[in-house]
Amino acid sequence: MALLLPGVAAAHTGGEVHSFVAGVMHPLGGVDHLMAMLAVGLLAGCAGGWMRWALPGSFVAAMAMGAVLGANGIEAPFVEAAIAFSLIAFGAALVTRRSLSAPLMIAFTAGFAMFHGHAHGTEMAAGLAAMPYAMGFMIATALLHATGVLLTTNTLLPLKQLTLRKWSGSAIAAAGIASLCVTIVSA
Repeated sequence: MALLLPGVAAAHTGGEVHSFVAGVMHPLGGVDHLMAMLAVGLLAGCAGGWMRWALPGSFVAAMAMGAVLGANGIEAPFVEAAIAFSLIAFGAALVTRRSLSAPLMIAFTAGFAMFHGHAHGTEMAAGLAAMPYAMGFMIATALLHATGVLLTTNTLLPLKQLTLRKWSGSAIAAAGIASLCVTIVSA
């Protein structure tokens, strides 16, 4: 039911914000961003090895680039739809357990990260005034990625990785479908 509420399903208020706390709250305040960030961490944790760092790191870097584009008024088409599709794709990747090659997986997540970053960036002013907000959403994103990685190590949940992938991937993909429906209805 929470996904049907537009303010919860999409974390994009459209107003400019500048504080560090507002930046931290942005990825935590919308189900779409929250689940995407956790999904990237889960994918990274399941991939293991150096991908535990490379996948989240590339996501945060690409998200920062997207934020710069958004903050400077450079339009990107279908941002909300792309964010919803990212949930569907990340969820499906978790459920199917199909491993893409590392470069392809990094490109796949970085591409979606640009849209997530653009959504963050449109809510901040250009220039140095945006730095506290940008640092806030980048740190919160990295912490959500780390939580996803930790979930795959049985540190936080005593679940087998296969069970975690199947159930979390299904929930994330379902949230993506719901978010896409909200996006289509509100367009």
